[in-house]
Amino acid sequence: MTAHFPSRPVPGAPEVAAGPLLRRLSIRQFRNYADLLWEPAGRLVVISGANGTGKTNLLEAVSLLTPGRGLRAARTETLARTPDPTQGPAPPGTAWAVAGRFSAGDGSFDIATGAPTEGVSARRILWLDGAKPPSQTELAARLAVLWLTPQMDRLFSGSPGGRRRFFDRLVWTLEPAHARAIAGAEAATARRNRLLAEGGADPGWLGGLEAELARHAVAATAARQTVLQRLAAATPANSPFPAARVTLRCPIAERLRSAPALAVEDWLRESLASARREDARAGATGLGAHRADMTLADAETGRGAELSSTGQQKALLLGLILAHAALVTAERGAPPLLLLDEPAVHLDRSHRDALFAALRGYPGQALLTGVEREAFAPLAGAASALRIAAGALAPDPAFPGPEPRWRL
Repeated sequence: MTAHFPSRPVPGAPEVAAGPLLRRLSIRQFRNYADLLWEPAGRLVVISGANGTGKTNLLEAVSLLTPGRGLRAARTETLARTPDPTQGPAPPGTAWAVAGRFSAGDGSFDIATGAPTEGVSARRILWLDGAKPPSQTELAARLAVLWLTPQMDRLFSGSPGGRRRFFDRLVWTLEPAHARAIAGAEAATARRNRLLAEGGADPGWLGGLEAELARHAVAATAARQTVLQRLAAATPANSPFPAARVTLRCPIAERLRSAPALAVEDWLRESLASARREDARAGATGLGAHRADMTLADAETGRGAELSSTGQQKALLLGLILAHAALVTAERGAPPLLLLDEPAVHLDRSHRDALFAALRGYPGQALLTGVEREAFAPLAGAASALRIAAGALAPDPAFPGPEPRWRL
């Protein structure tokens, strides 16, 4: 059995649309790309090539057209290509730039991002249809993207931050306002930490920041809980991948299970005020949405992902992503764009076949990468395919299908 993507999954749900589909990707001076214009052909695209040739960089460029720091969670200052005078300059005013055009329904929209060359900035700039969007919520509402990368093989042995970023990506594909709540909580936390470190801050000013932090943190936590419940209810029973049980470990979430949101905001604001001296000594805020952790376990056996083999972890993550993609498709009326970096690695034959069968039936677009083209043989005829070498693309004759278009 494969993941199920019904055309009209619940009464009153919108009809499933084919988009948004990436129609054009433009990259300038990003990672190992000097200047690339690529027009993907079809819903399924396979990109194969040796390690270090730019496969993941291509997916990362797409991921940066959404809220957050992309699939590598990289700092903005690390994204620019090492200057090469023979390749031409970056776009005016930017050190690097990525732009995508997407089709959706009967129309299209453009999202672009880049970093300024002038001044020191830890933030990249985002544009939606040529203008700065009013908030990250607008971007999240326009484009839902999910991804799987080899780095996620260490998701459950690494830091809680990586797990939070992974889970928050799932949340804001269903709750676009979650992106704004997370950004607001992070900004308020950073300002509070700075004031505490400097010392002598006005208590009223700190109190205002703590009220802002509490409001955003409770909103973010409530959205996390809501999506957990919806995902648990929507996980298909006939999936070839193990059903995943996701748990949120968070003091705020524990309070929200038995108290209204306004009461939890009051508790969090008072707790932050009481902890100012301790947080000043620690140089960090000890309570907030940024302290939450996520656990993942096999719903049938109860075995935690951290105790599972690499192959079992990969199957759990794929099952979770496919189930979530089906839920997004049902609730938003359009499937999310999937970025799958080396998805077949560590999977046994049965799970590889199940993945490719699910992708053949997926109503949205999926970009897949891998070192060995042979791993994707079951998608021949259904996917367009490229070979990549040092940032240069070429058609792969081993995969008959729609002809991809690109210019270098």
